[in-house]
Amino acid sequence: MCIPGWKFCRNGSKALSIRVGRSWLSSPRFIFYPPASWALGSALTAVFPWTIVSSLHIWIALTAAGVSMFFLAREWFDRRDASFAAVLYAVNPYHLLIVYWRSDFAELLASWLLPLLLLLILRAGRGNRRVTTFLAVILACSWLTNAPAAVMVHYSLALLLLVIAWQRRSSRVLLTGAVAVLLGAVLAAFYLLPAIYEQRWVDIAQALSPGYRPIDNFLFVHTSDAEHVAFNRVISWIAVAEIAATIAAAWMARQWRRRAPALWWAIVIWAAACVVMMLPISQPLWSFLPKLRFMQFTWRWLLCLGIPFTLLVTMSLRGWGSRIALYAAMLGVLAFAGRHYQPPYWDHADDLREMQDNMSAGEGYDGVEEYTPTAADPSAVGKDARRVRIEGPAHGVIHVLQWNAKRKLFTAEVSAPDKLALRLFDYPAWRVEVNGRVAQAEARDGTGQLLVPVQAGANRVQINFARTWDRTAGFWISMLAALLVMFLWRTSFLS
Repeated sequence: MCIPGWKFCRNGSKALSIRVGRSWLSSPRFIFYPPASWALGSALTAVFPWTIVSSLHIWIALTAAGVSMFFLAREWFDRRDASFAAVLYAVNPYHLLIVYWRSDFAELLASWLLPLLLLLILRAGRGNRRVTTFLAVILACSWLTNAPAAVMVHYSLALLLLVIAWQRRSSRVLLTGAVAVLLGAVLAAFYLLPAIYEQRWVDIAQALSPGYRPIDNFLFVHTSDAEHVAFNRVISWIAVAEIAATIAAAWMARQWRRRAPALWWAIVIWAAACVVMMLPISQPLWSFLPKLRFMQFTWRWLLCLGIPFTLLVTMSLRGWGSRIALYAAMLGVLAFAGRHYQPPYWDHADDLREMQDNMSAGEGYDGVEEYTPTAADPSAVGKDARRVRIEGPAHGVIHVLQWNAKRKLFTAEVSAPDKLALRLFDYPAWRVEVNGRVAQAEARDGTGQLLVPVQAGANRVQINFARTWDRTAGFWISMLAALLVMFLWRTSFLS
C-alpha cells in the first residue's frame, strides 16, 4: 500500500506502479530512490496503523537529529547548552518547513548525519584516524537515505577537510577523507551501482526539467509558475531569516575563534559556502561541479546551514530569554510567509478524498518523469487502457491471474499469432516467459508499452522483475566492504 505524497511504500518491492490519468504503468522508482526512508516506513506500517506512520517517521527523524546534535555540542558545551542546541537543531525552521510544506521525509531523515559528519571530521583533524570507519559509515548512510543530501554531505566533507588541513598545516586529514569516501561508496554499492548503471534505461534528464533546475530555485527567483514562485517566497524568507541570525550570532560569538579555532573556522566557512550556493552568483558552480545540479533546489543547502546556525546561536546567546525570543521571531517569519504566500498544505478536502479513493480502488497516484523508462510516453497511454489487450487483428479471451509490482501472470487464448500490449512499460529487468519459455518482448511504438508475442491457441504468460547483474554485483561488493570495515575496526588498522 503506497501513501500519497510519501517517500516510502509498504510494498518493499523494487518496481512501483504509477498512475497516469487512471492508468497503471510500471516505474522502477525504488531502483533509484535510496531505501532508508521507504524501508523505515514499510517497517512502521507493519506494526502501526498507516494513519499515524507519517507522524512516527517525523518523530524518529527529528529525535535522531537532536541526539546527533547533542553529541556534537557536548564536545564544547555543558549538558544544559548542548540540550538547547539539540532541541533548536531538531525543530529549526527549515525542518519545520520540510514537515509542513514539503513532506520530503527522506531529506529530513538525513539531517541526523550532518552533526556527526562535522564531529568526525574535527576528530580526524586531531589525528584520530580511527574515525575513518565511522566516517565511511556516515557517508554510506547518506547515499542510502537521500541522494541530494548525499551530494551535499560529500561536498561539505571536501570543504571541511580543506579547512582542517589548512588549519593543521597537514594534508593527512585529506587522505583520511579520501579513504572514507571510497569505503562509504562501496558500502552503499548495493544501491549505488544499480542506480548508476540503470540510469541509461530511464529518462533521468527529466529530473532537471523546468522548475526543477537550480537556475529556477535560487532565492527570490521568479518563474512563470505561480505556485512555484509562492513556495520559493516562503523558503526564501526563511533562508534570509536564518542567514541573518547566523551572521549576527557569528559576530557575537567571535571570541570562539581563540577558544575553539578549528570549530569556529569550520562552521563559519561552511555557513558562508551554504549561503553562496543559494544565490545566483553560484550558478557556474551548479553547472560545473559533478552531479551538483541533480540537487535541483539550491535552498536545500539550508539543511547544512542548520549546523552552523545552531552552534553559533548556542555560542552567542547565553540567556534563555534571548534564545526563546530568537526562536519565536523565526517562527514568526515562517508563519508570516505561510500566511501571505502559501499555506502549509494547499490541497483541499476533495483532493484528499480523491487520493484516498484512488488508493482504495487500486489506481495509484502520479509518478515522476525521471524514472520513466526510455522511449516511454505515459501521456500517450489511454486512461481506459486494459492490463492486457490483443494488439493486432486476432481475437481471444484473456484472464489475469496475478498482477502486482514484481509479477504479472495471465492466460491468453487467441485465434492467431499476435502480440499482447500490456499496461506496463518496457524495462530491461522484466523477464517474460510464454508457456514456460523465455520470450523476446519489445516496446510498443509511441507509448513504450511492453509487447509480448503469443502463438495461436492457449498461452500462459508470466512476467517477473528479475534481479539484474548490477544489483547482484552491488550486493556482493557491499557485503565484502562491510566485512573489510569490521576487520579494520577490530584490528585498529586505521588507528
